[in-house]
Amino acid sequence: MIFLKTALEDAHLIEPERRRDDRGFFARTMCLNEFAERGMACEFVQQNMSVTVKAGTIRGMHFQHPPYCEAKLVRCIRGKILDVIVDLRPGSPTYMQWQGFLLSADNGHQIYVPPGYAHGFQSLVDDVEVSYLVTAPYTPGAEGGLRCDDPHLAIDWPLPATSISDRDMAWPMIHAHALPAL
Repeated sequence: MIFLKTALEDAHLIEPERRRDDRGFFARTMCLNEFAERGMACEFVQQNMSVTVKAGTIRGMHFQHPPYCEAKLVRCIRGKILDVIVDLRPGSPTYMQWQGFLLSADNGHQIYVPPGYAHGFQSLVDDVEVSYLVTAPYTPGAEGGLRCDDPHLAIDWPLPATSISDRDMAWPMIHAHALPAL
């Protein structure tokens, strides 16, 4: 695995090191030792998947409140997405900044989302499948979110939004509430 620093503190883009032969290729997608050497959370307790049928769909921006904050390791295993993360840690030098990453089945890239970040994505093609590992189990009472269209964040989504859940549109705008200390 090739770990690339991102513009956001503690987040990493991970490229697979594909070992090719006449059968195809082999690549590791997670290694406890390599994650731990970089100070990355690596005790994943749950694996989730989402299937999105229509291009332009936005899912997110989700996070869990303390003490249930979770790190995520996200990859797109079918199709192509713009994966977006927002640093919500008040002491971080990249607090309230966002960055997007092109993840696709073709490029095999993954994004490591540290605890204390919001996460979401937009499907760039029809029939997308995303798989992600998390370091904390989903806890319904601890869920939180940011509006994906919040002008304070000004996320530059590449496609017009074709679908956003009612729940995701119900999150308050940032200027209307205090963000949690994650």
